[in-house]
Amino acid sequence: MLKGLLGKKVGMTQIFDESGAAIPVTLIEAGPCYVTQVRTQETDGYLAVQLGFEEIKPKRVTGGELGHLKRNSLPPLRFLREFREKDPGVQEGDKITLEQVFAPGEMVDVTGVSKGKGFQGGVKRYHFRGGSKTHGQSDRQRAPGSRGSGTTPGRVYKGSRGPGHMGSDRVTVQNLKVVFVDAERNLLGLRGAVPGAKGGLVMIKGARKQ
Repeated sequence: MLKGLLGKKVGMTQIFDESGAAIPVTLIEAGPCYVTQVRTQETDGYLAVQLGFEEIKPKRVTGGELGHLKRNSLPPLRFLREFREKDPGVQEGDKITLEQVFAPGEMVDVTGVSKGKGFQGGVKRYHFRGGSKTHGQSDRQRAPGSRGSGTTPGRVYKGSRGPGHMGSDRVTVQNLKVVFVDAERNLLGLRGAVPGAKGGLVMIKGARKQ
């Protein structure tokens, strides 16, 4: 069976176990999702399942996507994403709900887009130590320092760490434990933090490194 769902990050809270210890929990509105396409080795050259999530008005979907969804009599959907799966066990047009895929105690990987931080310095972006805080220093406390190598090569190598755009990257957090599943409200509770801002799209898959 396909071990994957699309969802929206709702936010964080905490719950308490039997001993009274606080457990940090991220809430995700996971599913229901529709199987919009099943890719096969014969037709596409690889095996995958395309899922659609979040019903919207038809005018908010491009004509091509609308026709793609109408093949299987599916409603207009905001998000379409693929999950690589060798033996999905689903067919195009199927509706997948949270309780069909995940159960409490399982481990999952979550992929999302991290929060954008804009242009940031080297101390915040790469945790540089910065300059000395004494001995006459007036403006070097959060400076990155030298990145070159003297006469040879006489320049800064490409790819060197330094100030620049931070965040808005695709990030995967592995081995998060499913704390609870609320099938009525399509809520999934995961122990720990999940990448992205509130309301951001996340892909939830069965853990690869259990």
